Amino acid sequence: MCPDKVMRPDKEQWSVPNQEQVGREWQSGVWQRISSLYHDEWDERFAPVVDVVIRRAGLVAGEGVLDLGSGTGSVAMQAAGLVGPTGRVVGVDLSKEMVEVARGRVAEGGPDNLTFQQGSGEGIPASDQSFDVVLSSLTLMYVIDRTAAAREIARVLRPGGRLVAAVWGRPDECDIVRFQQAAGQFGETPPVPGVGPGALADPSSFIEQLDDAGINAKVETESIDFEFADFQSAWHAMAGVTISQLSSERRQEAHVSSWN
Repeated sequence: MCPDKVMRPDKEQWSVPNQEQVGREWQSGVWQRISSLYHDEWDERFAPVVDVVIRRAGLVAGEGVLDLGSGTGSVAMQAAGLVGPTGRVVGVDLSKEMVEVARGRVAEGGPDNLTFQQGSGEGIPASDQSFDVVLSSLTLMYVIDRTAAAREIARVLRPGGRLVAAVWGRPDECDIVRFQQAAGQFGETPPVPGVGPGALADPSSFIEQLDDAGINAKVETESIDFEFADFQSAWHAMAGVTISQLSSERRQEAHVSSWN
């Protein structure tokens, strides 16, 4: 079971001036290595989360939608169908490779009202008050400077606009977070703290940051079940982001440790 919530942590004070950029480059490298795997494996697995985000958004024809952290485009493609030809959807993702995969899906017969751009939550490539809705499915927990992201989300939303986002819950209630953290013990320490699947399990600080930016947010929890044929399949899917960074030897060590 994996409760998904709307989100959190405080802005970190970096001891190294360019630490934030280092963190973004590190994250981009991670997503580059798994962009194809994400589309092949996790898009289907995480479809129930996407469905929850789309349902809660209540999209209607003609709306402008930003999908922040669009990945391979699953949320954006559903949103584009709901807002129709009089609406528009823009997907933004940090990873160039993810954007390319998403664009490829659209080129194969996707909707005409959908585009994808490379960009970050801290610097959304859009003009002020240009969207009715901002969606973010399982991505805000990877944002490094959440204070900046809250301001950016507020900036691009039109008056009366809405934000709908989902993140994973705590490791004791969400297996994917537990698996990711178990695998992470066998890898190098990330160059930035406070990011990752469980980073926004307690959303209180981020809710305050959104409030300071002018967005009145609330948190609701839903539990979603994921079924796997065996432990190996679950490990491959749930720990995939983290184990992609490990050597084959360390991957095996992490697998054995989690199995035990």
